Amino acid sequence: MIPFPAPDKDILARRAEIVAGLSRLVPPAALITSENERRAYDTDALTAYRRLPLAVVLPRTTEEVAAVLSFLHQEKVPVVARGSGTSLAGGAIPQEDAVVVGIGKMTKILEVDFANRFARVQAGVTNLAITDAVRHEDFFYAPDPSSQLACTIGGNVAMNSGGAHCLKHGVTTNNLLGVRMVLIDGSIVDIGGPHLDAPGYDLLGLVCGSEGQLGIVTEATVRILRHAEGARPVLLAFPDSVKAGAAVAGIIAAGMVPVALEFMDQEAVAICEAFSHAGYPLGAGAMLIVEVEGSESEMEAQLARIVAIAGEHGVETVRESKSALETALIWKGRKSAFGATGRVADYICMDGTIPTGQLPLVLRRIGEIVASYGLRVANVFHAGDGNLHPLVLYNANDAQQSHDAEEAGNDILRLCVEVGGCLTGEHGVGIEKRDLMGVQFSRVDLDQQMRVRAVFDPAWLLNPAKVFPLEGRTPPFPVAA
Repeated sequence: MIPFPAPDKDILARRAEIVAGLSRLVPPAALITSENERRAYDTDALTAYRRLPLAVVLPRTTEEVAAVLSFLHQEKVPVVARGSGTSLAGGAIPQEDAVVVGIGKMTKILEVDFANRFARVQAGVTNLAITDAVRHEDFFYAPDPSSQLACTIGGNVAMNSGGAHCLKHGVTTNNLLGVRMVLIDGSIVDIGGPHLDAPGYDLLGLVCGSEGQLGIVTEATVRILRHAEGARPVLLAFPDSVKAGAAVAGIIAAGMVPVALEFMDQEAVAICEAFSHAGYPLGAGAMLIVEVEGSESEMEAQLARIVAIAGEHGVETVRESKSALETALIWKGRKSAFGATGRVADYICMDGTIPTGQLPLVLRRIGEIVASYGLRVANVFHAGDGNLHPLVLYNANDAQQSHDAEEAGNDILRLCVEVGGCLTGEHGVGIEKRDLMGVQFSRVDLDQQMRVRAVFDPAWLLNPAKVFPLEGRTPPFPVAA
């Protein structure tokens, strides 16, 4: 079980006073204080852990966020920023002495500039809402997490989220131009903007992926891209995961950059087919979805080469989409994978990244690791950039299985680092991987990262107890050694 620090008893004793102070800063509808209503914010998509927050504030503007943070900073109260709560790493789980600042009411699209290809939006806008707002001019916003219907831009910036089509178009950091952010003392800063680059230090690169520990992003300026002439997926089925993994490595090694290159093993194929009825080949040991884009001639040439490479690795079924309906069905199964798996069993969704050349070895070892705990695993992930998402299946009502599922997940992440990869590709560290950070980073590495964090938040009030191991550090961490 992941440990949480004990709540500050002084803050708990001052709860009524703190709530009264917040009530003077935001309208009544923006402040949640009753126990039942606060329970909606006691966890995120890592539902194995829950903590009831001190209070929840739902500001509508950057100025309201600034006023709230300034007050909480003066009162020395911890703050947890929250978007839609889709974090799979426990990044938005609060502590009992913390106030949740949710951005769910900040849903305005502030500016769209097609000539310069950017949109400026409040942080509570969802990924899909941006695409919907620019679709009429044949533009789209590229990052597409499976939760893109619900996940917010603010949360995407915090975790540097990716998605199925990020192999070619990049993850959040590759599509982010600027942010407006509120620091813990209430100061408002603008970093980057509607231009390709900015002078000075790359603070935007520092903020993207900082998991809400440097400030709360209230607005983001993002790239919008013109749709390609066309896009077409092909479904490739293989006798086993090792051959499918070798095909992925072969496609990437050949210099191919598909728009998407997704992997599903036999367990995942069966689960998703039962839910979506997409026509997936149930007898396959593993399946790839490879999508290319461009003109008809470009797509034909790319698909021919990809199918040829797959043939070298024992492909048994090749199904190229011939219509918009077929394309939608192929993607429906993949996009529904997490929800479909939830119908079958409880699961922990891991998120590690490896060099693509290591896929055959790592897939074999994942199967061995999970089997050694007497559990099952469904592998469904972004294979093109080596971003793994093994779903370790277990019964949450069985304490031993819950423990074993966590240990199996930890062993998988250690394996990712061992073969030259890293602990996370897009879900972030949160509490889930916090105590594994020492597997990838030395004490010197972690100390330096914590010094940078402390420059923005010297008292460690922003999203405390996340990312950095609790053992061996006593917040506030000094800015200089």
